[in-house]
Amino acid sequence: MKHMLIMRATQAAIDASKEMDFEQILNEMGAYNEQLMQAGVMVAGEGLADEPGYLVEFGGETPVVSDGPYGEVHELFNGFWILQTATAEEAVEWAKRCPLGPGSTLEVRRVHDENDLAEFADNEYIKKEAGWREELGTD
Repeated sequence: MKHMLIMRATQAAIDASKEMDFEQILNEMGAYNEQLMQAGVMVAGEGLADEPGYLVEFGGETPVVSDGPYGEVHELFNGFWILQTATAEEAVEWAKRCPLGPGSTLEVRRVHDENDLAEFADNEYIKKEAGWREELGTD
């Protein structure tokens, strides 16, 4: 099963990271990513830039676009990993190993798979999605 680790940081965590040697941060995060790769659980992972960012809100007749990032500092989404693990517990154990400091949070969320939508297996787009995954090499 796939899980997404969503990295979030408070202003305190952001301020603390500015006091750290950036090369040390790169080395610690690089070593963590290398462990994920060597264990065969990493599917994808990226850090996100602070700017530019946009928020597209769907509340009225047409979507409203505003500058980001995405709201209050405690809501910042700074990066992510997609892991392929046997269990949710294994994904949580990998999350606990991430070299993040105080004020940072990793949210662990399961990514939907074909079993979640089995009752809609005859749906045109469910069928197409399998082909799209194959075409993109993400199956």
